[in-house]
Amino acid sequence: MTGDELVEMLAALANPIRLRIVARLAEGRQYVSQLAREIGISRPLLHMHLQRLEAAGVVTGNLELSGDGKAMKYFEVTGFDVRLTAATLAAAAATITPPRKEQT
Repeated sequence: MTGDELVEMLAALANPIRLRIVARLAEGRQYVSQLAREIGISRPLLHMHLQRLEAAGVVTGNLELSGDGKAMKYFEVTGFDVRLTAATLAAAAATITPPRKEQT
């Protein structure tokens, strides 16, 4: 994992709602409406958090059709495994993209 990827993942997980989402999805995949009810947030807010988690590679979403032809978006946790040690942080830090200098 590169330093940029690690920063993105840690930033995505540095939110209590997103941690609750990941904890729930660790129990098994879930569709958006049910997950929103279980977490206790609106679907639009849930989608915002899921997009952040998906961009960081923590969850993945799949659109499926139910038996009655209704489109349902299911999410599940990816198989990520991050071990934070001083050595892994040092290796990741060495690959962080340097900030761009602003042109004047």
